[in-house]
Amino acid sequence: MRKDYLSFFVSMFLSRLADQILLFIVPLIVFQTTNSVSWAGLAFFVESLPRYLAFPICGALCDKFPPIRILHISQVYRAAACGVAVVLYGVFGGVYWIVALSALCGVLTTQGIMAREVVLPYIFKHYTYTKTLSYSQIADQTGLVLGPLVAALLLEVWAWHWVVLAIAGLFLLADLAMLYWQRTSSVTLESFEQHHDLWLNPLRIALGHICNLAELKKVISLAVGVNLIIGVTLATSAAMVIGHYGAGKDDYAGLQAAGAVTTIVILFLLARVTLPLKLLGALSYTLIAVGAFITALSPTLWGYVVGFLLIVGFDKMFNVYMRSIRQQVIPPQDFGKTVGVITLLNNLSQPFAGLLVAVLAAPVGTQEVILLLAVVTSLIGVGVVVMNRQSTQGTSVYRTDAD
Repeated sequence: MRKDYLSFFVSMFLSRLADQILLFIVPLIVFQTTNSVSWAGLAFFVESLPRYLAFPICGALCDKFPPIRILHISQVYRAAACGVAVVLYGVFGGVYWIVALSALCGVLTTQGIMAREVVLPYIFKHYTYTKTLSYSQIADQTGLVLGPLVAALLLEVWAWHWVVLAIAGLFLLADLAMLYWQRTSSVTLESFEQHHDLWLNPLRIALGHICNLAELKKVISLAVGVNLIIGVTLATSAAMVIGHYGAGKDDYAGLQAAGAVTTIVILFLLARVTLPLKLLGALSYTLIAVGAFITALSPTLWGYVVGFLLIVGFDKMFNVYMRSIRQQVIPPQDFGKTVGVITLLNNLSQPFAGLLVAVLAAPVGTQEVILLLAVVTSLIGVGVVVMNRQSTQGTSVYRTDAD
C-alpha cells in the first residue's frame, strides 16, 4: 500500500480510536456513578442523538465546501472540545461534562464521517468501491478493537478527565496524519455547483431522491431495523455485562474488543470473495436479528456473548451492502446531501432505542426491552420482503478482487 494511502488510513484509525474511547467511557462512567441502567440509557440518548441530527447539514457542507478542510476542522475542534470539557470539570465538577462533551464530539464526528464518505471514491479509484469500503472499515474497526482495551487500561491508572486529555491528543495525531496525506497525495476532488443555502434546497433534493429511488427506500427501512438493535445493544451492554451477569469492566472491554475483531475478520473475507449484493443484505440483517433474540433470551453471559458478536460483527457487513447500494443510485453531485439525510433517517432509531431503555428498563426489564426491539426489527424485515416481492431487482453483484 502506498504511503499516502497508509497515512489516510492511519488518520482514520486514530480518529476512530479516540471517538471509540469516548463512546466507551461515557455509559460506563455514568453507570458506575449512578448504578442505574435508566441513567446509562439516557446518557446514551443524549450523546447519540446530536450526531445523527447533524448528518443532513454536514452532508450539505461536504457538497458545498472542500471536504478535506471540513475533515481538518472536525479533528482539531474535537481536540479543543476535550480540553475545554476538562477545564469545566476542574472548575465546576460533575459527571455531566463528559456527556455534554460526547454530544458535541458526536456532531464533529458526523462532520468527519461525511467528509470521508465523499472523498473515498476519489482517493482509491483503482480499487472497486466495495473493496475500498472493506479496507476503510478495517481501519475503522481496528480502532474499535483497541478503543475499549485502551479505555479500560487508561481508566485503571487515570481518572476519566485525564483520559479525555489523552483522547484530545489522539485527535491531534489524526489530524497530523491527514496533513501528511494531503502533502504526499496528488488526488484532486471533483467539485459541483451548489445552491447557496445549506438547508432547504439540499433537503428538498435529498428527499426527492429518497422518494423516487425504490432502492433507497428499501435500504433505509432495513437500516432502521438494524439500528434499533445496535442502539439497544450499545445502551445496555455495560449494564447487562456488569450488572445483570455480574462480570467486571475488563470483561466488558474484552467483549467490545471481541466484537470488533469479529467484524475485522468478516471485512477481510468480504474484501476477497464474490457475493450477490442481495444475499449480502439478507444474510447480515437476518443474523443481526437472530443475535438480538439470543441476547434477549440468554440466561448466561456466554449466550449473551454469542448474540452480541452476531450483532456487532454482521452490522458492518450490512453497512457495506447499504453503502454499495447508495453509491450505485445517488447522483455524484448530490451524494453528500442525500447520504446526510439518509443517515439521519437510518440512525434516529439508535437514540430512540436508548430512550426506550431509559423509560422501560426499570418497570419492564432490560432483556424484555431488547426482546421487544428484536421483534420490531424482525417485522420490519418481513415487511420489506413483502413490499419488494413483486418489484424487479437489479443483478448488482458485490465483488472485490484480492491485491
